[in-house]
Amino acid sequence: MAETIIIRVQSPEGMKRIPSTKRETAASFLKKVAKEFGCSLSGFSIYQNRNKTGQIVSQNKTLSLLKIKHGDMLFLYPSGGIRDMAAPHSSMSAPSEASSSLSHSRSMSQIQVDDIDQYLAKQDGKIYRNRDAQLCRHGAMGKCVHCVPLEPFDEDYLNHLDPPVKHMSFHAYIRKLTGGADKGKFVALENISCKIRSGCEGHPPWPDGICTKCQPSAITLSRQKYRHVDNIMFENHTIADRFLDFWRKAGSQRMGYLYGRYTEHKDIPLGIRAEVAAIYEPPQIGTQNSLELLEDPKEAMVEEIAARLGLYKVGWIFTDLLSEDMRKGTVWYTRNKDSYFLSAEECIMAGYFQNKHPNPCRLSPDGHFGSKFVTVVATGGPDNQVHFEGYQVSNQCMALVRDECLLPCRHAPELGYVKESSTGQYVPDVFYKDKDKFGNDITFLARPLPVEYLIIDITTTFPKDPVYTFTSTCRFPIENRDMLGETQDFHSLASYLSQSPSECFLALVSDFHLLLFLVTNEVMPLRESIGLLLDAVKTSNEELAHTWRKSEQWATIEQLCGTVGGQPSIADDYAAMGEASIPTSSSAMWSCPHCTFMNQPGTELCEMCSLPRSSTQTDSWTCTSLGGHLYPATC
Repeated sequence: MAETIIIRVQSPEGMKRIPSTKRETAASFLKKVAKEFGCSLSGFSIYQNRNKTGQIVSQNKTLSLLKIKHGDMLFLYPSGGIRDMAAPHSSMSAPSEASSSLSHSRSMSQIQVDDIDQYLAKQDGKIYRNRDAQLCRHGAMGKCVHCVPLEPFDEDYLNHLDPPVKHMSFHAYIRKLTGGADKGKFVALENISCKIRSGCEGHPPWPDGICTKCQPSAITLSRQKYRHVDNIMFENHTIADRFLDFWRKAGSQRMGYLYGRYTEHKDIPLGIRAEVAAIYEPPQIGTQNSLELLEDPKEAMVEEIAARLGLYKVGWIFTDLLSEDMRKGTVWYTRNKDSYFLSAEECIMAGYFQNKHPNPCRLSPDGHFGSKFVTVVATGGPDNQVHFEGYQVSNQCMALVRDECLLPCRHAPELGYVKESSTGQYVPDVFYKDKDKFGNDITFLARPLPVEYLIIDITTTFPKDPVYTFTSTCRFPIENRDMLGETQDFHSLASYLSQSPSECFLALVSDFHLLLFLVTNEVMPLRESIGLLLDAVKTSNEELAHTWRKSEQWATIEQLCGTVGGQPSIADDYAAMGEASIPTSSSAMWSCPHCTFMNQPGTELCEMCSLPRSSTQTDSWTCTSLGGHLYPATC
């Protein structure tokens, strides 16, 4: 049986791997290439060198005689352009074959990259400098080495910024790759794989056999020179303070997902900023020193509502706080250069999240490369106050986590451990370099592994002038905080709506957690009818908000709030302002004022306790069926 070899063929539209054998003829190999790229034999030329030398023509010579070996890269150049690569020109066959010839180019062009990536790709990105009065000896219209614009990846410029920038932006890194003589025509950002390549038929599968063709390459860890996000900014302090309230009240650690958007970070050439507009707290179990995430049945709906508001899940945040002095409000400073900044377990979790949210990229054969998903830690700083530190893990760490090669060390949080190969899994060797006591570079096997090789730090800031995507000044309870007695139900909704009856309706409902409750509550979910309100909040359009306020759905919500919470309906505010009254429905469900059971419309006696609908409340306490907590009847 002939030994299978893999030949890489690089084209202007990407790279493909063509399986072949050493005894295969050049003519047969060219037919394989034509079939793989979906074009005719006359539509392209293949060369052994990038400078179009060593052309491979259709002949009976074997690949071995042409000195083409396993792993070699050949270069494909289309004849006359990529759209001319479809061979037949008959009216019957041209459409189908043309579509197959363009399948690869279209698949790459149809990758939907993020809006911020599309914007930065069109920017000049160069760093313009003024004329130096002492060093420049030319006229006002001239340029010299002292004032010529710099490239966005210029390391000297980045190192001399205040503070210095250790990592260039991802788009600056792309400009560096595509800035050569060939303008990056053959640039391909390949994702690292730690798994055995499939399709090798020359030997039994692992663990009975492995060869150099299917064996993943060894990895030498290096500090990544670029980062996908250059800055994390919370829109205002309220977002962070409300998140920290849980730790202040319960003493337990907490995590949440950051929802916001990606914008341009102008302090760094072609930089990207992750702006945080809200924090969603999923179901979890927290203690003083641990966190356990639970399954979230509302995850899909939260993603849907956030997307309709123009927000995306940009990262996650968790606390690692230990109180030092309760009276002063200080915390211990535990994460520093003498201990660790991120533990191995946290790096693995960050890599897991980054793999779940890959960064779309047209320069990668896989359609994605790296991730913009960020990690924020709320921890103590040198002044023993709460600080927010931002991080990402490198693409190498993402690969190790994705292929289940990295483990944490139990008693050393600053160390990870790369698995050893077993019968169930082959793990490639992973190395890192460090200096010994004499200053020599020494290569070490990553067992154990200092996780500092995997971490990329990101500055985390708050703006001088706060920004508010959600403008409500009232505070609706945050989800999944039942252990604090803060529940999301119609009683809390009634209390929330009565906090500021004079406030603009749009501002009152402009609260992320309130909108989630309106969509996800089990009594009257508004998933299908809340679109107009979401558009109003997204665009700050008061007219749309008032239009939705007059809907039958909101009238029913008010009825429920007035019954459960004992609060006056907001319809009274409309009458006071002289506006048209909100239409009410006699066919809406009603809540019993005694047991809060939700009764069917058209009934006057409660189906649960048989008391009349209009009876006054006599008990001093009642247990609501919506939240399961005791509330005073007068509140």
